[in-house]
Amino acid sequence: MWKWETEQQPKGVIVIIHGAMEHHGRYGWLIEMWREAGFHVVMGDLPGQGMTSRAKRGHISSFNEYLTEVRDWVEAAFQFDLPVFLLGHSMGGLIAIRLLQEQSFELAGVILSSPCLGLLQTPPKLMDMVSHGLNSLAPSFKFSSGITVEMATRNQEVIEADKEDVLYINKVSVRWYRELNQAIKLAALKAASFPDVPLLVMQAGEDLIVDKKTVRKWFHQLDLSEMLYKEWAGLYHEVFNEPEREDVFEYAKTFVENRLRLLGYVIDK
Repeated sequence: MWKWETEQQPKGVIVIIHGAMEHHGRYGWLIEMWREAGFHVVMGDLPGQGMTSRAKRGHISSFNEYLTEVRDWVEAAFQFDLPVFLLGHSMGGLIAIRLLQEQSFELAGVILSSPCLGLLQTPPKLMDMVSHGLNSLAPSFKFSSGITVEMATRNQEVIEADKEDVLYINKVSVRWYRELNQAIKLAALKAASFPDVPLLVMQAGEDLIVDKKTVRKWFHQLDLSEMLYKEWAGLYHEVFNEPEREDVFEYAKTFVENRLRLLGYVIDK
């Protein structure tokens, strides 16, 4: 876990949860944008990803490992004694959903970026069938995720950096795949358990990884006091990495600052 503090008078804390196969290092631009806007940022690498050595790369024994890890990040954010916002991208969005369905936090708001609530890229049917048996016999057996960096973003600078990134994961384990699918099912089944916290869902309009139809379906199952759904037409999966990312960030920042105003905070421009 790392903490990046703003050099300004802090307005709040943003806890960022990265997606599958990636790591915190891919969020340098977004971290700096939040810091420049007056927010502390808390983030880490999920088990089995990035610089963590607590699990084999691309493998977990249980999806709950992610929930336990992120719970620590959220609790660390509350130590600043400031409003805390949770921002989860892709699988990080799924982790945020599952965590909040299981545990209560006094969050000021939640932002989900192309949350992984249904996959467009899945293993061949034969591999999917075999994975049920391998999940018991050889859970750490790995196979290609089938996802390329070109599917994630149209930003050529990010694509080139990802191709040279030694921490980027290309293969995932059978157990990881089965646990991810189970978490997706639970997120849908327990939609009514999602707390009444201000929510912004920002979904890529041209998502080649996550099924945006399942994201909309999940969103419309909710009954929250404040919930916004924004679909970014033409953008690929990683909306915070797309060429239009400054517009995406401003939209997210406006949501956060509006929440702070409603909480009684004075937001300086």
